[in-house]
Amino acid sequence: MARKAILVVDDEKNQREILEMILSGEGYDVTTASSGEAAMKFVADRRFDLVLTDLKMTGMSGLDLLKELTDFDKSIIVLLLTAHGTVDSAVDALRLGAFDYLQKPYDRDKLLDTISRALNKLSTLDAEIISDSPEMDKVKKLILKVAKSNSTVLIRGESGTGKELIARAIHTNSLRTSEVFQAVNCAAINENLLESELFGHEKGSFTGAVGEKKGLFEVADNGTLFLDEIGELDISLQAKILRALQEKQIRRVGGTKEINTDVRVVAATNRDLLAMSQDGRFREDLYYRLNVLSIEIPPLRTRRSDVPVLINYFLEKHSRGTNRKVALSNEAKRVLENYAYPGNVRQLESAIERAILLCENNTITLEDLPPEMSQASKPASANDLFKLPPEGVNFEDVERSLITQAMDRTDNNITKSAKLLGLTFRTLQYRLEKFGFKKEIDGTEESDES
Repeated sequence: MARKAILVVDDEKNQREILEMILSGEGYDVTTASSGEAAMKFVADRRFDLVLTDLKMTGMSGLDLLKELTDFDKSIIVLLLTAHGTVDSAVDALRLGAFDYLQKPYDRDKLLDTISRALNKLSTLDAEIISDSPEMDKVKKLILKVAKSNSTVLIRGESGTGKELIARAIHTNSLRTSEVFQAVNCAAINENLLESELFGHEKGSFTGAVGEKKGLFEVADNGTLFLDEIGELDISLQAKILRALQEKQIRRVGGTKEINTDVRVVAATNRDLLAMSQDGRFREDLYYRLNVLSIEIPPLRTRRSDVPVLINYFLEKHSRGTNRKVALSNEAKRVLENYAYPGNVRQLESAIERAILLCENNTITLEDLPPEMSQASKPASANDLFKLPPEGVNFEDVERSLITQAMDRTDNNITKSAKLLGLTFRTLQYRLEKFGFKKEIDGTEESDES
């Protein structure tokens, strides 16, 4: 397992050296910076699991550095060291997103315990959220930062990316973890029943209301309420959600009494709520009330390094209990690793669960995969892919676009991209130079034989 990387920032050389010695002795990969400006250069060049910075420094202060780090990457975990006279500023830093602060002179054991606590929370998330990509690394660090507040969170992402998983992780890592987590899919319940589901109802308030019923805002009191697909809410119900968030009070259907609630709301959507608010389909005031803190989950097709990890995880998960150890044929593995997954992680899991049930001899073959995947493995003809428009095209633009797509899909690997495009390594290399593509690319000439 790779060592956790920590960046130490202090304008006093002696302090930097002491911290480096302590942390290196604990097995951390330590980099030091003498100023906030130098720290930002390091952060731009590589990923760090945690930044430990002094609050009071010449030039850029620790508070200024925190703001810069947050603007650059909201997921970065920041821990501050503060002298006695700057505790108020350290408290401000917590409001701005710092993980914690320690007063000087700091206790060595407390310092190590605080760092371990921050990094252990990240390790816990590694077990909850299966991934191996820098994109999801950022999401996990963001979860830790937003979890400790009581503010509403808006999770955005395509269908199947795992928005409820992220919501549960926020709850698990919050101070409300011992309380209830209640989820409701706003798109799955008839709008006439959804108001009662959320706010409850009094006996006789409508046909079929044979008794009083608590709504989910009451059930989740002191805990977390997850409103999935909130973009599907009827506009009239949006107003009642807004009032519940602002006033922390709800009224049951048919009731007259205001009921106090202390609920942390996490909402999710696969729609553009801001665009919907601009054309009147979603309340703008509710959008801004929900979007206090936001997390964007990238689609699976943009984080290709997660695919093999997820394949192995789902193979083990769905083989468990069947007394079978199922493997993938080379062809099935290639298709699964290269498929675009419009349905994201949910589609991948479903495909593997299906294939385990269908496969013979404990080996998943191409025939065991869903038709849309097995068909995608067959090379498409040019006539299937391209129709020349009446006005014609700029051929160089088409060529540049295809090369860009191939390089994106293979994480800039020339060998794999050349194979996708049906070119030799040298031919693609020539075209990359011709179009001025960046030089930071992988690949060897081993596929030049094609």
